[in-house]
Amino acid sequence: MRLCGSLVDARTLRLELLEELNQIVPFDAYAWLLTDPQTSVGSSPLADVPCLPELPRLIRLKYLTEVNRWTHLRSPVALLAAVTGGDLSRSLVWRELLHRYDIVDVASVVFRDGYGCWGFLELWRNSMSGQFGSAEVAYLGDISGPVTTALRRSQARTFKGQAAQHGPSRGPVMLLLSRHLDVLAQTAETQAYLRTLVPPDQDRSPIPASAYNVAGQLLAAEAGIDSNAPMARVHLAGGRWLTLRAARMEDSRPPDARDIAVTLEDSSPAERAGLFAAAHGLTSRERELLNHLIRGVDTSELARLMFLSQHTVQDHLKSIFAKTSVHNRRTLLARVLGT
Repeated sequence: MRLCGSLVDARTLRLELLEELNQIVPFDAYAWLLTDPQTSVGSSPLADVPCLPELPRLIRLKYLTEVNRWTHLRSPVALLAAVTGGDLSRSLVWRELLHRYDIVDVASVVFRDGYGCWGFLELWRNSMSGQFGSAEVAYLGDISGPVTTALRRSQARTFKGQAAQHGPSRGPVMLLLSRHLDVLAQTAETQAYLRTLVPPDQDRSPIPASAYNVAGQLLAAEAGIDSNAPMARVHLAGGRWLTLRAARMEDSRPPDARDIAVTLEDSSPAERAGLFAAAHGLTSRERELLNHLIRGVDTSELARLMFLSQHTVQDHLKSIFAKTSVHNRRTLLARVLGT
């Protein structure tokens, strides 16, 4: 609870929580991704896994695996060994990859609330550590609520910074991936974006993990595993957000053999507004009012469009101001739009 109440960024929060978690629920490897609250597509990964050199394959298999998929979990926590009845080969990602790394159990935790899905965590154990126990599952379930709220609030705080004055061009830029998620080509500005999204060590090329995730979602949608759009909004820096999308290239090959184009561009006002509203826990009525404000609608027109009295409109505005820690419309819109 102390860590969840700290006013740190999402990366620092996850690193501190992982250190604490490992004392209570020991693990041998982990992967913790933030997700777009609307599409549940992963981004901004933190991972320490033995198969990192096979990252594109790991992500592709993870998105194509139905067992304990974070979008399918009915409860916050699920164990691979328990759900498969000990037959881990029922999991595609274990059958095709994890078994080679002596993984005997995976604890999957989803961080979801009424405003969207904010992330998912996987803790891996090898044969030396053994399977997770019921008390550990209960502990992970107990902390899932506070951690979800903390992740959502960390995303809300990104809107308090001013838009970055310097950085990559405003795009769009593109990354071309094979159907196996191997990088085939990219535009000149793409590496600058990727270095900001996931800074590499020393002089190595950046790993396009967020691009792999939207491409993985495209494969999942094509396979009928998950219907969410292959899109994710990712915080870049200083209040700036990018939108990543994946789509098949058009050519003469069969659809599933075509290369995948991932585009990266600054999030539109509507995309920023939707994320802003979810991160700050706005109600559907407050979201509607916010969208009208973005269009420049005044109070009297707001009342007419929303079939409310001007007094009620003011009450909704006060609620939005309280939730977003602003005191006037100008500051509110500046944070929503990044201006």
